Formats: sequence, structure tokens, C-alpha cells
Amino acid sequence: MHKKIYTNLLMISLFTIVSLTWGTTWMAMKIAVSTVPPILATGLRFLCAAPLLLLLARYKKSPLLFPTNQLGFQICVTLFYFAIPFTLMIYGERYTSSSLASIIFATMPAIILILSLFILRERTSIQQILGLGISISTLSMILCHEIHSGQINQFRGIIALLIAVLMHAIMYVQCKKRCIGISVLSYNALPSLCAGTLLTLAGLYESPNLQNFTLQSLLAIIYLGIIAGVGGVLAYFSLQQITKPFQASMVFMFFPIIAVILERIINKSCISSYSLILLIPFLFGIVLTLHRLPKPFPNSKSTKQH
Repeated sequence: MHKKIYTNLLMISLFTIVSLTWGTTWMAMKIAVSTVPPILATGLRFLCAAPLLLLLARYKKSPLLFPTNQLGFQICVTLFYFAIPFTLMIYGERYTSSSLASIIFATMPAIILILSLFILRERTSIQQILGLGISISTLSMILCHEIHSGQINQFRGIIALLIAVLMHAIMYVQCKKRCIGISVLSYNALPSLCAGTLLTLAGLYESPNLQNFTLQSLLAIIYLGIIAGVGGVLAYFSLQQITKPFQASMVFMFFPIIAVILERIINKSCISSYSLILLIPFLFGIVLTLHRLPKPFPNSKSTKQH
């Protein structure tokens, strides 16, 4: 009984940490990019996270390199999971609200489902297809409305965020095929260091003016690197270990809500009322997409007793 209570409390705590971390990440990126150029900001973010990830990998005795036959894929992870999409995310937030950015990123489960159908040939349920249709159609309506009612360059930011989500989804699906047995620290530590170094050097060509950097932007970068980049990732991984995939994935429904509330509190602004209303069926569609119905047994003899 005590063990069950402890597990439930741990699950609730981890779920809360992940939801809050992912929900506040978007505002932190908005603050960071307000005075620091996007490439340099992303590079510094990873350089903040890398030392702690390397120390944790050493403590847990997790290898820094992928298996020999996956070293090429590790380079792809560095570029197409870390360096490019995270830069596109923070670049996109120059032109969109943090609320809208979080909503776009919440479509990750829907895009992963589409890619899994075509790449992994995974089976799906009618419920998931229905959720996919609801989430994609309502997102399209939200984006169309926000483009017409928002700032001029908002379309540029939306495209950058959509490309980032697509890259992350493709890499996630590929990891399901290639990264079996690879620890979360191995996946994050060395790619974070390499991506951080590469982007920081590339960011020097953005001609950053150090005098323009504000303390708020620098603190936001540190927050993104240490709290979101290390704490959020490890908390989500730990959550997946003690709960069902559907329960862990429910953070995709909660973090956009947190992002919307946070922007309302800090910036006194938010997406339109029309988009807020559409957020309800959008999140409902995401829940349907995430939920996998249990597979029925073909007959009673095939059922195993546990």
C-alpha cells in the first residue's frame, strides 16, 4: 500500500514538473530571443545543459557514443533533433506568440502518428484517426485565423515552427527503429555539446551586440539549458518508466494550457478568443490520438494469466 502511494505521488510530481517545464519553455524562448540572436541563443542553451548531462552520463556510466553502427545516426540526431529544429523554434518565436508556438508543438503526437503509419507501418485505431482529423483541422483553423489577425511576419514564424515539429517527429520515429537500448543520457549528452559548440560558433556570424543582452534574456537561456534541457527531459523519461505511455503523453494536453495562461499573466496578451475556443476540440483530438485502445485477444485460449 505504501509503495503504491509513493509511486502515485512520484507520478503526480513528475507529471507536474514536466507540464510546468514544457509549458514555461515557450515564454523563456520568447524572452531569450528578445535581445539574443536565435542561433547564438540556442547554442548557449545547449552549452549550459551539456556539462551537467556529461557529468550525469559519467555518473550513470552511460556511453557518450552510440554503438558503432549508429554513429552516423548520432550525427543526424545532433543536427536534425538538436541544432536545426531548436534554432527554428526560437527563431519562430520572434514572430509568433509563445501561446501559438506551444499549440503548434502540441501537434507532435499527431505528426508522429502519421509518420508511424507510413514509415513503421504501425497499426492504428479508428479513434486515433478521428483524433488526428480533429487536431489537424482545428490547428489549421487556428493558424489561418492567427495569420490574418496577427503581425505581418507571423507566417514566417509559423512555418519555422512547423518545420521544427516535423523534424522532431521524423527523428522520434527513426529513434523507435534505431535507438533501442540507447540511454536517454547517451542520446542527449554529446549531441547537446556538439550542437551547442556548432551553433555558438555559427552565432558569432549574427554579429551579436553584447551590450544589448539583458539579464532576463541570459537567465532565460540558462533556464532553457538547465531546467528545461536537463530537468524536463530526465523528468519525462522517469515518468515514462513508472506510468503508462498514454498517461505520460498527457503532458501534450496540459503544457499548451500553461503556456497560454503564462502569456496572459506576463505579457497581458494571448491568442484570439476564437483560437481559445478552438483549443478545446484541438486538445480533445490530441487526447484521442494519444490513446491506444487495448488490442482484443482473438480467443480466450490466447489470454495469459498474470
